[in-house]
Amino acid sequence: MSGFLAGLCIAILPFLALGFWLGRRTARPETLGGLGTPVEHATFQTLHTATLAAPPLRAGLTEETARKSARRLRTLLGTDALCLTDHQRVLVWDGVGAHHRTEIMARLSGPLDTGRGEAFPLTCDAPDCPVRWAVVAPLTVDDRVHGVLVACAPRESAVLVRAAGEVARWVSVQLELADLDRSRTRLIEAEIKALRAQISPHFIFNSLAVIASFVRTDPERARELLLEFADFTRYSFRRHGDFTTLADELHAIDHYLALVRARFGDRLSVTLQIAPEVLPVTLPFLCLQPLVENAVKHGLEGKADKCHIRITAQDTGAEALVVIEDDGAGMDPELLRRILAGEVSPSGGIGLSNVDDRLRQVYGDDYGLVIETAPGAGMKITARLPKYQPGVHSGALLAPE
Repeated sequence: MSGFLAGLCIAILPFLALGFWLGRRTARPETLGGLGTPVEHATFQTLHTATLAAPPLRAGLTEETARKSARRLRTLLGTDALCLTDHQRVLVWDGVGAHHRTEIMARLSGPLDTGRGEAFPLTCDAPDCPVRWAVVAPLTVDDRVHGVLVACAPRESAVLVRAAGEVARWVSVQLELADLDRSRTRLIEAEIKALRAQISPHFIFNSLAVIASFVRTDPERARELLLEFADFTRYSFRRHGDFTTLADELHAIDHYLALVRARFGDRLSVTLQIAPEVLPVTLPFLCLQPLVENAVKHGLEGKADKCHIRITAQDTGAEALVVIEDDGAGMDPELLRRILAGEVSPSGGIGLSNVDDRLRQVYGDDYGLVIETAPGAGMKITARLPKYQPGVHSGALLAPE
């Protein structure tokens, strides 16, 4: 009897497995290639297509960016043809019916002037042309019309009108982000120019005065200092990028400190402790030199004795940790907070607030300067520099990601 039961159990196992499989199929719709249900699959495809279309548009509306994004925008709408225009011409036509370009441009004066969408029939003598209707949706940024998106289809469709309007709004958002990227780049360039202007008046005058003092007493020393001055100013006023390497920035700081030591003699001592592995790290141009200049100023200001400055750069894995510390006069923390917030003007220029702003713009608010100070207690400035940040590389202008 036990053998019969065992055989019966073995015989019904395939039927149980079949029932379990059918139950799973009934309770859960069939998946498509591991991407989920048909609805989930369609959602993924739409989001993926939009993601691929976005990067070119983040560079603005040009013939090249329109060409790179048009096919994916047409896929989003599922139309026979799509074109993008500016105020003067069709930038790209994707799909069939390209002979309608002239007719469509002749009908765009209203949408380009008013910023309102339109839909109108197309005239065509070609019997096999499927394009018979056009839907126009303006592309606007800050209430200014930059161009239009035109979706072409075989017939009038209220759904296509709404869909074209939504896609045009999405494209407009990308163009607005492109404007913001350009504004950010212009802001950073302006801040670098301001920092260069800060360097010019007092440091250049003091350096030349020191060099002049050695011309008669020690001509060779004057020549060496003049070369240091030339190398430092050449680096400070270069124009081939907003970013540099830690090695280049430290090299410029070395030139700067040589000029400062010539002025203050043995009153100033500097210790450097740099991990070799962080030297290739990229950082905003003229980012550390103003911090060292601040340490010199506050280290020697109001003191008759010697000042020591310590510069360290450590490897902390994903970041480089740079610390600049002096044992000088220090500062009231509340005054420092107001300087960084732009509430008061610093007595020694715009160095600290400029560097803090640029670090936050490039890396995010988590990467601003950390400053520890108190009256009579010196100052310690810490800067964290990610080893990798999209769009940040030596010799490059800040570009859209």
